Amino acid sequence: MLDYETFCQIRDHLVRQRLTVAQTARALALDARTVAKWAGVEQFLPRAGVPRTSKLDAYKGQVVRWLDAHPYSAQQIFQRLREAGYGGGITIVKDYVHRIRPRHHEAFLKLDFAAGECAQVDWGEYGSIAVGSTRRRLSFFLMVLCYSRRMYLEFTVSQKMEFFLACHENAFTAFGGCPSRIMVDNLKSAVLQRLVGTAPVFNPKYLDFSLHWGFEITPCNVRAGNEKGRVENAVGYVKKNLLAGLELADFAAMQPAAMLWVDTVANVRIHGATHQRPIDRFEEERAHLRPLNPAGFDLARVCTVRATKQFRVPLDTNHYSVPARYAGQRLTLKAYADRVCIYDADQLLWRHPRSMDRRQDIEEPEHARQLLVQRKSAREQRLLVHFLALSPRAQAYREGLEAKRVNARVHLRKILALAELHGKEAVARALDDGLELQAFSAEYIANILAARRRIDNEPAPLQLTRRADLLDLEIPEPDLSIYDRDEGADDENTP
Repeated sequence: MLDYETFCQIRDHLVRQRLTVAQTARALALDARTVAKWAGVEQFLPRAGVPRTSKLDAYKGQVVRWLDAHPYSAQQIFQRLREAGYGGGITIVKDYVHRIRPRHHEAFLKLDFAAGECAQVDWGEYGSIAVGSTRRRLSFFLMVLCYSRRMYLEFTVSQKMEFFLACHENAFTAFGGCPSRIMVDNLKSAVLQRLVGTAPVFNPKYLDFSLHWGFEITPCNVRAGNEKGRVENAVGYVKKNLLAGLELADFAAMQPAAMLWVDTVANVRIHGATHQRPIDRFEEERAHLRPLNPAGFDLARVCTVRATKQFRVPLDTNHYSVPARYAGQRLTLKAYADRVCIYDADQLLWRHPRSMDRRQDIEEPEHARQLLVQRKSAREQRLLVHFLALSPRAQAYREGLEAKRVNARVHLRKILALAELHGKEAVARALDDGLELQAFSAEYIANILAARRRIDNEPAPLQLTRRADLLDLEIPEPDLSIYDRDEGADDENTP
């Protein structure tokens, strides 16, 4: 079948360019008979299609009546058609049902808000990011003022309660006031239970927080995200405009980038719904916000923990040190978004910056030094006890060492080592001698012990008091004959 475009080309070549049928056929790569057939046709009329019949034709009227009476699905229609004798497939049934039954588009009422009346909050998520030595899920908190559309954006690596509340306070500070109510989704940080037909059960911490700041909590209905469409759209806007293609090395760079984007892009763009810049409409809304409560609110998540033998308390795979004397004790931990505070009852033991990394040991060096001091003191006490046990006059000798302003502990340890070598009694006598001589040092005691040992080990003279003890010595008589030889003989032999 010739299409309309080819028909126009044939007419152009034959009528306007005045080519022959053969020339037109060659130019358009068509059969000459096809060109000749359409040469005399002045109006393109496509070939009428041959109507096709289907097995469903006989049942189409019944399908329409079923759909008018009940909102049947295509599968339900197909089952009824099979019961009525239909022998075709389900695909043609689905196509026909889809064609004759118009799509249902849910209608929503446009929600209007007065200045300062309401804000909407929500969490967003976007992949992961490097935090120290690990990677964490990247979350971001959004609060949008419903009237002006001004937004507050903050990135976190957790959606726990302490972060949720801290983001609220940071938003209030950025706006310079608080809206009269806040619309939230049914997240556990805000709503513990939400059943159709019953009043919502709010998280007690969030409820106390709302009473402190003076705003009303308005939860959305279940599966009704359109009710907070302003913040839902803002979440998508952040992902598409800020985060898409954004490459940052680590989490520390996220919040500065977010603040810059909010101030230079999000809050100064012409909003599609208001046709104004959010920052301009906010100037009108600012005066309608509730003033901030000057009193602080404790945002911490509180839990009871037991310190380990290494005087550490756990939080989110990390461990934080406490003073060594609290090892093994039950303590109270208050987790804030930026810090960790550890208490013994009402006494604050220590405050650590909170680490967003994983499996880290956060130690205050002072806590370990306290343990070392305790252990050193215990060792010195044991050393002194052992030294004083050497002699009743050991204390006097120690005082003499200290009077000389020497490191008495070193000398005491050396003297105890001498006692292991020479015995306690020998060292006790040496200490007595040292006191008499006013010789105060481990070296003096070692010299005294060495001198006494030499005296004790010197052999005594041999005492022979009995004849039986005498030695039987045989001394041969000397041969004096050699002196009696003739002098002349000697001379004769002399050369």
